[in-house]
Amino acid sequence: MTDNKIGSKAAPVLFENVSKVFGKNVVAVDNINLHVEAGKLVTLLGPSGCGKTTTLRMIAGLEMASSGKIMIGDRDVTKLPATDRDVSMVFQSYALFPHMSVLENVMYGLTFSGFAKDEARSRALHGLQLVGLKGFDNRLPSELSGGQQQRVAVARALVLEPQVLLFDEPLSNLDAKLRRQVREDIRAIQQDLGLTVVYVTHDQEEALAVSDEIVVMRNAAIAQMGTPRELYDAPNDRFVADFIGEANLLNCQIVSTDGDTATIEIEGYRQTLPRRGLTNGPATIAVRPSRLVIGSDDGIAATVAKATYVGVRMEYTLTGAFGQVFAVHDDVDAPLAPGTEITMGFAGKGPVLLPD
Repeated sequence: MTDNKIGSKAAPVLFENVSKVFGKNVVAVDNINLHVEAGKLVTLLGPSGCGKTTTLRMIAGLEMASSGKIMIGDRDVTKLPATDRDVSMVFQSYALFPHMSVLENVMYGLTFSGFAKDEARSRALHGLQLVGLKGFDNRLPSELSGGQQQRVAVARALVLEPQVLLFDEPLSNLDAKLRRQVREDIRAIQQDLGLTVVYVTHDQEEALAVSDEIVVMRNAAIAQMGTPRELYDAPNDRFVADFIGEANLLNCQIVSTDGDTATIEIEGYRQTLPRRGLTNGPATIAVRPSRLVIGSDDGIAATVAKATYVGVRMEYTLTGAFGQVFAVHDDVDAPLAPGTEITMGFAGKGPVLLPD
């Protein structure tokens, strides 16, 4: 994927105190500030109704901000219609014309924008090559797989050489195996071409896999933003901890603090963690299922309530005085039977204190 100029126009996106209100009092986006760096892929992640798609549509110009300012590059686009913004959008439904060939579909936006037929054809063929569909130009969309159709939609957006490329739930119509392949394709194209991409999904694994940065949204506002690892390892609150991957939330007691560290206790089991601004007293920790240690020498008494074999690992539900947790273990050859009494501890980088 070389010898091209797509991505050379990549521009940053800036939201300053942007809100969107529908009708008199339906707040879809509430006073958010957001900076997407040029050449980065930023994912808006959250449950249905959190405001992520409205935010994307405001970048595209398909919705107008009720207040605040939106910048693309050095241009204030807050009041500009979609036709005057240098962005392209890949929709959930692909929106391919069934009666047109693959090449005609990719050329459509170019010819609509006034490019000569030969120039449009040349750009469209180059776009198909970029997404791995060289030689597919004469096929109809119905003759392609779902993943190939998605690539056509990406090519159609790429050939317009937008400053910003937008994706709205692009993988939701694909099966699990194909979703993994196409998300890798999208990420590779974005990185190879240096594109600025804003990507909307409700799938946490998808967001972790493709993003330079994730913006977690809740109730029309930004709950937390950061790199995938930052959000996974150091969530700000219960919502983010539970939404970015699975997390067990356990009550604990902070029994002492020393500088930036705190010692927590659960049922007599103690561990020292980053303090995160907390003081002695009741607190909550989040522990990922893979960071629970089953059978630790010094641990918390627990009982295996449920054991499930899923091929590459065992999944366990453990119960005890602490409540119930979900754990995973790589040993599939010697599974623990329901009713087995065990001790449970945490990996060295296991739990994290939640500031909220």
